[in-house]
Amino acid sequence: MSEAIRGSASNDARSVTHRRPTIVRTIADLRAKVARFRADGETVALVPTMGALHDGHLSLVEEASRRATRVVVSIFVNPTQFAPHEDFQTYPRTEAADVAKLSDFATDVVFAPSALEMYPLGNATRIEVAGPANGLETDFRPHFFGGVATIVGKLLIACAPDVAIFGEKDYQQLAVVRRMATDLGLPVTIVGGTTVREADGLAMSSRNAYLSAEERAVAPRLAVEMNRVAAVARARGDVAAACAAAADALLAAGFRQIDYVTVRNATTLAAPSGEAGEPLRVLMAAWLGKTRLIDNAGV
Repeated sequence: MSEAIRGSASNDARSVTHRRPTIVRTIADLRAKVARFRADGETVALVPTMGALHDGHLSLVEEASRRATRVVVSIFVNPTQFAPHEDFQTYPRTEAADVAKLSDFATDVVFAPSALEMYPLGNATRIEVAGPANGLETDFRPHFFGGVATIVGKLLIACAPDVAIFGEKDYQQLAVVRRMATDLGLPVTIVGGTTVREADGLAMSSRNAYLSAEERAVAPRLAVEMNRVAAVARARGDVAAACAAAADALLAAGFRQIDYVTVRNATTLAAPSGEAGEPLRVLMAAWLGKTRLIDNAGV
């Protein structure tokens, strides 16, 4: 990453600002703000979110402030990535609380558009993705990555940032966005932010709020089994057996359904080639009660 994108060393001091960010609702207003930043010779980082912000999101904002002199956070619950039976209507929407949290971080602009702003009447264009979008989440949510790629593409075009930060917790999504940006020649650097975890190892997620107290006590087993599979993969042991054992252990612990436990090439998300030194990633998705949890770990 070039120093021009990182910003100056003094940028690190912006992590606590106690300054309310400016809220904009339209693409035109967002572009006007970014144009003023550009006129002053500043760089811009974008952190796309669906709101209901937690410490994991805020760590991405901190990373953005280290990589650019101005930070834009988008808050938009994207309808095109939800299937009709999923939780679009009930997904937590906490804009006032989110903006209050961002006031303690180096956030300059919150872009919080309406659905009509992002999908105007008569809209008929979608981004189609393949490669790392194939399999895993797509096997269970075939609509998902087309919706994600479309809204991320719209946000990147609207903001035109130097860098955009996405959490590694949604690892397949990160891989899809990187592939899309490369394939479309978008002039932006896509950065993955490290997954932030609770003290017991559970990856932070807005959907963790759906867990009952009993389910919350069981949820950290996902990370425990994930790390066991990662250790076997790191030792080049029997990965298939380790994945099967992890699935069985999760079911025994109280998870009701295992969507996948697998080890993939960390870049392409294809099945491992077996070549020495190949980067690998453990990826998991499982249902605990009515809540679907995902996680991943490097090998």
